[in-house]
Amino acid sequence: MDKKGRSEALIYFCDEGKRTRTMTYGSRTLILPELSTLLSLCGREKRLLYGSSIHGFIIKSISNGDLVVVWNSLISMYSKCGQLPNARKIFDEMPLRDTVSWNSMISGFLAANELEKGFWYFKALLGCASCSLDHATMTTVLSVCAGPEFFRVSTVLHSLVVFRGFEKMVSVRNALITAYFNCENQASAKRVFDEMFERNVITWTAMVSGLARCHMHRESLILFREMRRSSGANSLTYTSSLLACSGIRAVREGQQVHGLVLKSGFEIDLCVDSALMDMYSKCGFMEDAYQIFQLCEEPDDVFLTVILVGFAQNGLEERAFKLFAKMVGEGVEVDANMVSPVLGAFGAFAPFALGKQIHALVVKKCLEFNIFVCNGLINMYSKCGELCESLKVFKLMIQRNSVSWNSLIAAFARHGHGVEALQLYESMRSEGIEPTDVTFLSLLHACSHVGAIEKGMEFLSLMSVVHKIEPRMEHYACVVDMLGRAGLVHEAKRYIEKLPIEPNVVLWQALLGACSIYSNVEVGEYAAERLLLLEPDSAAAYVLLANIYSSQRRWKERAKIILKMKEMNVKKDVGVSWIEVEKDVHCFVVEDKVHPQVEYIYDVLNALAALIRDQEHVPDKLISNNLET
Repeated sequence: MDKKGRSEALIYFCDEGKRTRTMTYGSRTLILPELSTLLSLCGREKRLLYGSSIHGFIIKSISNGDLVVVWNSLISMYSKCGQLPNARKIFDEMPLRDTVSWNSMISGFLAANELEKGFWYFKALLGCASCSLDHATMTTVLSVCAGPEFFRVSTVLHSLVVFRGFEKMVSVRNALITAYFNCENQASAKRVFDEMFERNVITWTAMVSGLARCHMHRESLILFREMRRSSGANSLTYTSSLLACSGIRAVREGQQVHGLVLKSGFEIDLCVDSALMDMYSKCGFMEDAYQIFQLCEEPDDVFLTVILVGFAQNGLEERAFKLFAKMVGEGVEVDANMVSPVLGAFGAFAPFALGKQIHALVVKKCLEFNIFVCNGLINMYSKCGELCESLKVFKLMIQRNSVSWNSLIAAFARHGHGVEALQLYESMRSEGIEPTDVTFLSLLHACSHVGAIEKGMEFLSLMSVVHKIEPRMEHYACVVDMLGRAGLVHEAKRYIEKLPIEPNVVLWQALLGACSIYSNVEVGEYAAERLLLLEPDSAAAYVLLANIYSSQRRWKERAKIILKMKEMNVKKDVGVSWIEVEKDVHCFVVEDKVHPQVEYIYDVLNALAALIRDQEHVPDKLISNNLET
């Protein structure tokens, strides 16, 4: 349309078979359906200038008369172009309105998130004597019912559906199912579904999608199987079933859905491919996810973000960094969703120089005020040992949420600044930010570092009693660590035994770690026994118990532990040292033979060792002179 000009576009959209009444535009004869089609196109493509020009032509060339269809098209066009005052002006000046006129106003305001005005028009339509609502009105209004606060509205609309006789219409029932799921009321959605005598692919998809979004993953997959026996599937159905597979890490079922996708020809759909990559990455099959990524010729923003998140969450940080750098180098328009997972991939071994470059890119792309990016920067700097930089980013944030505060509290706790972490919590509460389970995890970690046992127990009580947050195993492990660090090993053991849940590996390992610090053989043996029952090949259990025996000079028991490790083929996790040189991170272990420059490194080490041996026999004064030169 923008290339051919308006006259050629009008000729293109001409449909002589629909001729009802004609008008002249230059040397061209027009018909009313053409105008409606053109206005619809202008609204869909947000072509306000063209739409306004057609509006001017209509005013100049025709009278208001009975051209309701054209005026309805104008209302819809202005609404979709974000010009609601113009839409309202046309509606107010219409001599005659029909249901479509009202529906256009309702949908326009609701789509613009002006719910109060949208519902005002809906109520006005209910009281209108000349017009009556139809199924399109109901589906439009139901589409905005999202969130628990809209549940009562949904039930009222449901009653209206029954009262007006729309309950047998499949489209309205589908809208009700979606609305109830969006209001987090699965029981009502299922009841509507069960009462339906006629169902289509949208009905089944609404159920499969709704159950998956409400974390009822197994129920979603069961319904998907049932659906395949009675109906086809569309791209959203496959996407929803893959979401369910991701939720329960059901890779076998996900592979079966993948086969159906290939069979149905939906493998070229980016939404389906993104869901496939997400499923494989969450199930730990990153190579399969990467194969799907490589087959895509024109990935969109969501597609690129999914693969970056997959690499970051599967411990493939380096591949995430390389892919991100490649994307930037190829001129891909980077957004906040792509930057956030890359920042989340930073850890102790990540190249800090790259982190600073990403921060520079964030500033260049004007993303420095995006709350999610800022939270990622706080974590990145903290994990790279730059606590002051984390604090700078936090202070420059215009808007903060609970994640922002949690990130900074965790940063201070991670760096051993427990008192400051507790002070940050007080500042957080003074700003009216509600703490989350992650907040209390960081606070308990901070209390453990400063030995504030009473404060830590107070936080645990506050968490469950006041904020109604159920403690997780990680919270209990922090309490055990806190008691253990303070030397209260027996108290920590009793605390575990009194817990309302079955202790897992994390708890026994925390207790065993405390026993290692204070060389407590009795409790250490007890914790190691429980730990090995749950995880027989746990290297930590053998190593920590061996350390306890060594500290007590019980060499026979230590030897038995080492022998047992060899029999079980359990190997101690190797300690790693690292250094960043010219943007590259080099990692080393004891007697490393893997590093590509290992020969050169050992030559330098041998030379340094020889120099040290020589200097041992040189007087201190001479050594000082050599260093100065």
